[in-house]
Amino acid sequence: MKQQNYSNHSRYVPAFHLFTGTLVILVLIYRLFEIGKVLMLSHHSFSHFLYYFAVPLSVSVILLMLFWYSRQFALRAQDRAIRAEESLRYYILTGKAIDRRITMSQIIALRFAGDDELVSLTQQAAEKNMSGDEIKKAIKNWRPDNHRA
Repeated sequence: MKQQNYSNHSRYVPAFHLFTGTLVILVLIYRLFEIGKVLMLSHHSFSHFLYYFAVPLSVSVILLMLFWYSRQFALRAQDRAIRAEESLRYYILTGKAIDRRITMSQIIALRFAGDDELVSLTQQAAEKNMSGDEIKKAIKNWRPDNHRA
C-alpha cells in the first residue's frame, strides 16, 4: 500500500462515487426529461402517466437518496468512532479530556497526527480555531488511517 500523506489521504471508490453516482443521476435526469415530454404533449391518460413516468421517477429519487444517505450514514458512524478513539488517545497522552472547543472536523483531522504532535496540534487548533485542512497541512509526521469508510 502506498504511503499515506496529505495529498493522497482522501478515500475515493470509483465504482461507487463515479460509476454508481453517475448512473443514478443520469436515470433521474432521463426520468425528468421523459416527464417533461409527456407534460408538453399531454395526450396520455393519468394512469398511463403514473405507470410510465411517476413511478419510475419515484424509484429514481429513491435511488438517489439511497446513494447519498448510504455514504452519509457510514461517514457519521465513522466520525463517532474517530471522536471516541481520538478523545481516548488524547486522554492517554495527557490525562485530561480533550478541549471542548475542538470541533468534530478538527478531531477528524487530528487523527492523522502522530502521538508526538497530537497534544500541541490540539492546543493550536483550539486556540487558533484551525480548520481541518489547516491541521492536516500542519502535521509533520503523518499517521495513516487505512481503515476508513
